[in-house]
Amino acid sequence: MTDHGVILYGPPASGKDAVTHALVRLDSTFRHYQRLKAGTGRTTGYEMIGEAALAEMQRGDVLYENTRYGNRYLVDRPRLRELFETGVFPVVHIGQIAGIRAIVSSCPARWLAVMLWCSRETSRERASARQYSSDIASRLDAWDETERDVSEHGSADFALCIDTEQHIPDDAARLVGDAVRSWVNSAR
Repeated sequence: MTDHGVILYGPPASGKDAVTHALVRLDSTFRHYQRLKAGTGRTTGYEMIGEAALAEMQRGDVLYENTRYGNRYLVDRPRLRELFETGVFPVVHIGQIAGIRAIVSSCPARWLAVMLWCSRETSRERASARQYSSDIASRLDAWDETERDVSEHGSADFALCIDTEQHIPDDAARLVGDAVRSWVNSAR
């Protein structure tokens, strides 16, 4: 049996957390993969890691690493493998197309990449409403980087694109769940 996973891509505050929570609530076969984070700030949704453990992890278990907001974020092979072994669909949050490509090319699984999108203004409003987003300018810089990323690479990496201004999290989660079931059934 082939392992399957979901990658949610999008700018800050596009709904990755909200859609993942709704997806897990609607279908327990989905599980949020919490990226490793070395740094400060928000800890919810991440597995925090110290510098010594980070250095050890970088010796071969990292599928993708990026730096944003003065922190380092990693997707690691061992924790993804653990999720696959439990029979769930890991849901990975990524903000760079290079991250999608790195995971897809170096993790032996079938990945469904989904783009979640919202306008820059909506991203600003949502980030401002969050208690942990004190640096709104950095979030908007990341939104701009994401827009450039999509402009440069296109949307060919995505099986599904969802405008989260038009779809509440439960509706977006249903769209993702339906796409995953259809995709998994077509592979049989």
